[in-house]
Amino acid sequence: MNRPAALISGAGVAGPTLAWGLARAGWAVTVVERARDLRSSGNPVDVRGAALQVAERMGVLDALRRSGTRVRAVQLVDGAGRQLARIPTASRREAERQVEIPRGVLASVLYEAARDDAEFLFDESVVALAQDGDGVEVAFERDAPRRFDVVIGADGLHSAVRRLAFGPEDDFLRHMGLYVATVFLAESTPVSRDVQMYNRPGRALAVHPVLGRPTVAFMFRSPVVPGFDHRDTAQHRRLLVAAFAGGGWRTPELLDRACSAPDLFFDAVAEVRLPAWSVGRIALVGDSAAAASFLGDGSSLAMAGAATLAEELAADPGDPAAALRRYEVRHRRRTDPVQRAATRGSRLLVPATAGGIAARNAVARLWSATGGAAQALLARGNAAA
Repeated sequence: MNRPAALISGAGVAGPTLAWGLARAGWAVTVVERARDLRSSGNPVDVRGAALQVAERMGVLDALRRSGTRVRAVQLVDGAGRQLARIPTASRREAERQVEIPRGVLASVLYEAARDDAEFLFDESVVALAQDGDGVEVAFERDAPRRFDVVIGADGLHSAVRRLAFGPEDDFLRHMGLYVATVFLAESTPVSRDVQMYNRPGRALAVHPVLGRPTVAFMFRSPVVPGFDHRDTAQHRRLLVAAFAGGGWRTPELLDRACSAPDLFFDAVAEVRLPAWSVGRIALVGDSAAAASFLGDGSSLAMAGAATLAEELAADPGDPAAALRRYEVRHRRRTDPVQRAATRGSRLLVPATAGGIAARNAVARLWSATGGAAQALLARGNAAA
């Protein structure tokens, strides 16, 4: 008897997690990834809650803990670099229930867990989908067409599978009024164990001490940029200079690094909203289905969603359309609250006004003085906003 076959587009976080789960359930799994190799860039992300349990089942939890950032606190600094507040990132008890890790490292660990049991095709992408009652015919950019029982888009905010099966990107993306860029610093940069963050109205610049190779994040408020292209690096550099020129603290130095870096990541912060995550035998998972998190939750949601999807497909391989609908019902209970909180959380990281920065800093000083943690502050800010 032939094994059911699944195609997964995207080898980031959700894709390898889903590949691992389906392969363990006896599925033949193929993963295609448009990039030539795994992406190394991206901000640190959190693995917590249901995702921590998924990592334990996959046997990668120890590897994730070894690669954790071990950040102790967030320092808020002014334009001269003076500390305004210092907030611990987590209590000892909270630290045991989560791992903060660079996104690229997380993706690499998940890929290593899945690679022996699934076929991975890099430098490849899906260009056409045609489904009937028995399967999905898939055309690739380079390989010959193949047929699968299900096709899953785990290909992020700008999902090709979503565009082909559900419609144009603009129908489902809602701009959240922010753009974000990240870039690595030189490995020789002195390392602290604190994140440092400097704000101007509508601007945030943060240096995160990631495993001896710090990452810089630029975040700024802006309406939709006409003609924005998430792959146009020259445009990204122009936008960064326009947004951050004239800033204090380390802005000139870090802006120069971003504008000369070959590994600059830049994109809009957007929310993905769809009335349904599946159409027949084609479905979405991770940011392709419900991007929204601004506070590091997206990767945890991607892992938890991929595991839920694998469970439902494994339980009912004969009726994948029904399995995909059950997965959506279960996982929306996790994503809906995060999407509702995303805008409120961004107000704390990137206050729009000088008054907003002063109010946020005052609360942060009070919170740090009473022993609160940064994540608790963000949670309280979400609830109050």
